[in-house]
Amino acid sequence: MPKVNNPSIPLSGIFAVAKPSGMTSMAVVETIQKLFSDSPLFMEAEALEKQRSKTGKKKIKLQRKIGPVKVGQGGTLDPLADGVLVVGVSKGTKSLGRFLHCTKEYKTIGLLGCETDSYDSEGARVRTASWKHITREQVEATLAGFRGPIKQVPPIYSALKMDGKPLYEYAREGKPLPRPIEARDANVLELELINWQEARSTSNPPGHTYAWPTKELSEADKSRYAGVKDLIAKAESKRPPGDGKPLTAQLLDQPDSGEPSTSGQTAPTVDSWDAIPEPERPPTFELKMTVSSGTYVRSIVHDIGLALGSAAHVVSLTRTRQGEFGLDDGESDQGDCVPWNVLEKASQDQKDGLPGSPLGAITDDTKRAEWEQIVFSKWHD
Repeated sequence: MPKVNNPSIPLSGIFAVAKPSGMTSMAVVETIQKLFSDSPLFMEAEALEKQRSKTGKKKIKLQRKIGPVKVGQGGTLDPLADGVLVVGVSKGTKSLGRFLHCTKEYKTIGLLGCETDSYDSEGARVRTASWKHITREQVEATLAGFRGPIKQVPPIYSALKMDGKPLYEYAREGKPLPRPIEARDANVLELELINWQEARSTSNPPGHTYAWPTKELSEADKSRYAGVKDLIAKAESKRPPGDGKPLTAQLLDQPDSGEPSTSGQTAPTVDSWDAIPEPERPPTFELKMTVSSGTYVRSIVHDIGLALGSAAHVVSLTRTRQGEFGLDDGESDQGDCVPWNVLEKASQDQKDGLPGSPLGAITDDTKRAEWEQIVFSKWHD
C-alpha cells in the first residue's frame, strides 16, 4: 500500500479499475471524475483554501471544488468487455501513454455460425454459416495461422479514426468511408484454446446459453456492409508481394473461385445473407491471448470464423492484464484492480448527499472514506 499519510495535495497517480461489462469506458471515467472531485485528497490548493476560509474549520464536508479533477484512461474497452481499465488522475494522466503501447492479455469467447457488423454480440446479424463441420481439433490447428506478427483490418465499429472521425460514426450514420480501412501490424505473442463447448442439443446435457443476435441488418445496411468488405478485399489485393495480407482479405478473395479455406471448407461469401437453420446452439471456443498494442480481439475471432469456413463473433471479452495491472485468477479478488462495486457505491452515496471525507483526511488516513482507502491500496504514484 503506498504511503499517503502526509501526501502532497492534490494527489496524482495511476490505478486500475475492474470495469464491468455493459458500461462504456467513458462512463467509468466520468463516474470516477465526479467522485474524486469531491475528495480533499484530489482538490487543488486554491479550492482547499476557499473551503477553509468559508468556515474557519479543517473538518468540514467539502462542497464541489472549482473545476473537475483531471481523469483519463489508458486504453478503451468496448462496452461488452470487462476487466482491467487503467485510470490516470491529475498529473498521472501524462503517464497513460505507456499503457497504450504495452502488451495486453485477454480471455474471449467466440460463438460460431454467425457474423455481426460489430464482430460482437452487441451488433446486428449480417451473415450465418454452417458450423457442423468444425471440431475442437480444427480450431486448435487454425490458431497456428494467427500467432506471431499478423496484418489485421480493424472492425468498422471501432474507435480508430479516419479523417478525424471514428469509424463507428461512419457506420452508425450509414455514410461511406472516404477510403478503404488500412491493415495494421499486430503481434499475437500467445494464443491458446482453453475451452471448447460442443453444440447444445437434446442429446447433450445443457451447455452454454449464448445465442445469435436477434437484430438483423436491413437490406440497405447489408449492401453497405458488403461494400465495405469489398473495399477491404480490393485494397489489400493490391498490397505489394511479400508485404503480407490480412487473413480477412485472403479469405474474401476466394469466394468467386470457390477455393478452399485453411480449414478445407469453401470460404463463405459476404453476400450469403440467408440464414442456415440450426436446431442447436452452435459451439463456442474460448481463447486466452497475449497481444501487442493495437490488436483487435474482435477481428481475431471474426477471422478465425472465416478461416474455419464458417463465421464467428465475440460474446464475452475480458482484459485480464494491461502492463503491471492484472486481475486475480480467483473469483472473489480483483487482483491489482479496484472493484467497480466499491466506486459505484461511493458514487451513489455522493448522489444521495451522504457525508464525504473531511479536510482532516489529508493528513489522517483513518478519516478517509472506505473507497479512498481501497483506491490507495492499489495506487501507483
